[in-house]
Amino acid sequence: MYRAGNPALSDSTFDKNAYKDTNWWETESSNQMTIEGVSEKTAILLIVTATSAIATAMMMPEATLLMIIGFIGSIICSIIVVFQKSVNPILIFTYAVFEGFLLGGFTWIIENQTGITGLGLLAALLTFLILGVMITIYRLGLIHWDKNMQIAVSSAVFAIMLLYIFSFLGVFIGFEVPIIHDSTPIGILFSVFVVGIATLTLVADFDFIERGVLRGAPKQLEWRAAFGLLVSLAWLYFEIVRLLGKVFLRD
Repeated sequence: MYRAGNPALSDSTFDKNAYKDTNWWETESSNQMTIEGVSEKTAILLIVTATSAIATAMMMPEATLLMIIGFIGSIICSIIVVFQKSVNPILIFTYAVFEGFLLGGFTWIIENQTGITGLGLLAALLTFLILGVMITIYRLGLIHWDKNMQIAVSSAVFAIMLLYIFSFLGVFIGFEVPIIHDSTPIGILFSVFVVGIATLTLVADFDFIERGVLRGAPKQLEWRAAFGLLVSLAWLYFEIVRLLGKVFLRD
């Protein structure tokens, strides 16, 4: 089973042996995960994230602390979900709220820098457009997730994360990585590349969730699958906002 970039949906996510202390892994079809169930739960989480993001953006810059709390809280919640293999809806909802705090504050900052008040809405529309296009491409069988693509995408995701961590540490040391922040042609091309990689991780998620459904994974794991998709979509939106910010700042 091929995976890439999203630890929220690892190879053991749909492995029955990883849930020895649970009694909800049944064989009845009524208790099995479905694509529709994952879609519904993902939609709910996206509404929660969008609501908290809009509320945060409306309260900025006074809500800067809320943005920081969202950053820390989303990391803590995601770590708990991933390493404890949690399917707790309350914990996953909490992650969605924290993610909204972070994205709302970040979007306001970029809009304030560029002077484009509708930038966040444009980024959201582009995110959902990309999601729809990739679902269509995947369902039509026009793109196949195989070992070679898994190696290429996972390597790119790992390199991007290392670069971001290096840049984050630079804030405290006194330096920055130009291609991440600058609105130069190279900086814009870098953001386009990252958006492309984030888009491909969506394909990996679709493939992995479909395999889970075929394996008869329990319905409770729909929340875990929805969480994994939310992580990918949040990253894609974040990168699109960053890309649009660079483009408008260059103009």
